[in-house]
Parts: sequence; structure tokens; C-alpha cells
Amino acid sequence: MNSSIETPRLDCYSKAALADMVKAAREALNCQRVLHKAGLNLVGEILKGQGDFVELDHYPRDDVYDADSGSQYYYHAHREGEHGHFHLFGRPAEANRPGQVKAATHLVAVSMDAWGKPIALFTTNRWVTAEHWRPAPETLALAERFEIDHAWPSWPVNRWLGAMLRCYRPYLEVLLAHRDQEIQRLKREDSNIFEDRRIEVIGQLPVALPAWARSLEQALSRMDRAKQQSVIDGS
Repeated sequence: MNSSIETPRLDCYSKAALADMVKAAREALNCQRVLHKAGLNLVGEILKGQGDFVELDHYPRDDVYDADSGSQYYYHAHREGEHGHFHLFGRPAEANRPGQVKAATHLVAVSMDAWGKPIALFTTNRWVTAEHWRPAPETLALAERFEIDHAWPSWPVNRWLGAMLRCYRPYLEVLLAHRDQEIQRLKREDSNIFEDRRIEVIGQLPVALPAWARSLEQALSRMDRAKQQSVIDGS
């Protein structure tokens, strides 16, 4: 299902959008830096004090939830080719109250390697997380609201996940658009597609944060140079 997904281009984004993504990429890298400086990593932060690492169990045990934003995540493992992955969720403001947990919408999953670094982003079928399915535009709006504004279980990890959603916004856009297109296509053959256990991961793109951060910086620099040249040409 991944053959039609292309790495997103950056030349269609405004300077303000690029600047926001650059800022977020720097924050994500800084979160990794401070952990590495202490001999730690993102995955280790989530698993500390959690006992044996058991396939499919959620880490932390009760998930991580922000009562103000309605954002939520957990880490677990069950796929080959990775150590595990984070599942990130969001809720609309009106659903962010006790008793509305089922309103959570899956935003994206972040695949991690054995060294605690991100290696891919992917989308899933509805049954995988029992989410409240929303179309891509609504899901993207929830991704913009994602924030875990407290220090449990790890301040760097909580900040990192929010920064990843912001700096990889173009990836989310293409992955979620592809997800919706695939679901619509498959619905014609299977009306119960959302519960089809044969379809788990709908789309995936590899990521390399340092390289992506450089691409964002370069795109912003090109835009600045083009603007300067335009001023010179018009003077």
C-alpha cells in the first residue's frame, strides 16, 4: 500500500510554515541531545520502571494523557523491523472531558529502532487502536492541538512527540490523504474494511530526523535568498 506515497515537497509551504517546522525540528533534536548526553534515549525513558517489556502491552501501563489538550500516547511493540512504536491520539475540545475517552482519534504512529531513534511514520486501520475515525482534514486539525504539557513519564519524550508532529506536518498530510484514498478504494470491495484484520498498516514513510531538519533549514534559506533577490531585482 506504500507504493503511491512520495516524500513530500517543501516548496509549496509558506515561510511562516517552514519557520515553524524548523523550530519544531530543532526542539525534537534537542530533546534527543539532552537524553543522549545523560546516556539515555527516548524509548528507555518510556520503559524505565515498567518491569519486563511484554509484546503488545502498553507503556506506560495506563498510557500518557494530557487533561487540558486531550492528547494521549503509548508505546508498544509487535512488528518486525523495529523495536516498537508510539501511537499518538487527539481529541476535539468538546470531547476532552471525563467519560469521553472513546472519542480519541489516532493521529499517526512513530516507529523506533533499537537505539531509541525514529525510523518511520505510519497510519493504521481503525480496528488497530479502536479509534474514533475522522477524515484527514479533521485528523490534521487534532494533530495541531497535540500537546503533553506535563513531565510524566518523561518531559523530553513528551516535548519530542509534539515537536515531531509539528516538524513532520508534510508527512502527516500525505500519509493521511493516502490513508483516506486507500480506505475509499478498498470500501468498494469490502464494506467492513475498518474491521478487516488483514489490513493493519495503511501507509508508511521512512524518516531520518537530522536529514529532515537540514532539508527544512535549506528550504527556509532558499526562500530567504529568493526574497532578497526579488528585492534586488525590483530596486
